[in-house]
Amino acid sequence: EAVAAHFGVIVRQDPVLEDRLRALFAARGREMQPVVLRMAGVPEGFDVLDNPVGTAPGLWGERAGPHGTERVALVPGVPREMAAIWDGSLVARIDALAGGAVVSRTLVTAGYGETDLAARHGDLSDVLVSDSRATLGIAYLPGLGTVRLRVTARGPDRAVAQERVERAADRVRERLGDAVFGEGADTLEGVVLDGLAARGLTVATAESCTGGSVAARLTSVPGSSRAVVGGIVAYDNRVKTSLLGVPEALLTEHGAVSEAVVRAMAEGVRSRLGADVGVATSGVAGPGGGTPEKPVGTVWVAVATTGGTHAVRLQLTQDRAVNIALSTVAALNLVRRRVLG
Repeated sequence: EAVAAHFGVIVRQDPVLEDRLRALFAARGREMQPVVLRMAGVPEGFDVLDNPVGTAPGLWGERAGPHGTERVALVPGVPREMAAIWDGSLVARIDALAGGAVVSRTLVTAGYGETDLAARHGDLSDVLVSDSRATLGIAYLPGLGTVRLRVTARGPDRAVAQERVERAADRVRERLGDAVFGEGADTLEGVVLDGLAARGLTVATAESCTGGSVAARLTSVPGSSRAVVGGIVAYDNRVKTSLLGVPEALLTEHGAVSEAVVRAMAEGVRSRLGADVGVATSGVAGPGGGTPEKPVGTVWVAVATTGGTHAVRLQLTQDRAVNIALSTVAALNLVRRRVLG
């Protein structure tokens, strides 16, 4: 309505969109509420952009304005729907308007923060060689435990821009080495599951501070039964001893948040559940429970295999949710590095 008012036109109901909405709801066995028909409203003179993965369509309109042609695209806020409309309809229009193309390739890393990557590898500008045919750039997009590096090329010719972005991204990937675990939409859990399944390996989880989030991430991947055996949330020490076989003496001497205990947890879950790989977490997620020796954010993660057990200590933040998320990524990344090489 706001865009239509700006353009000085009215919103009309599109009968084709109405029929599509009714068919979608009927196929799902759901009653369609009248408010849903607002999705079939189209400002007069606007083009409808197909949404192949959702209900609300995209819209495109343009008019002559006081400072030249005004153009506007409207897309749903759901990220995957916006992306589908962009790929299917908008990118070609944007390319045409720009008189060229903008292409990108995204590398996904784990184990290092944005500043860590920059400190280890520099700003990477030396691999981004721009000229009159293509301008290259790189963006660091940090997340919880991961950083996405988006390499972009802009130029008048899409084929040239694509070739330049591929070459630059290959150089960036070579520079970053095993910090890169995937590209584009790859997830750490997906890469770990695929790697384990390709090697015929199975995995089991023993979690304390992460409360099952490592297992949840792994089993969120379609086909995770190829490699995931199961998991145990061993929050109480009694569960650590009874289900995982952690010796009480270790808990008494070292405490639950310790290298000795997390190693025993990984080895115990591997043995008890009959998996090739055992992964374990134990820590002080916070906001309380910390001590001078083990402040909030102290976390141990471990991976046990036939080749031995490897444990790593993390010192994270004061935020419980952040600590759980970072510990989960660290555990998955430890499996990737120690088991998948």
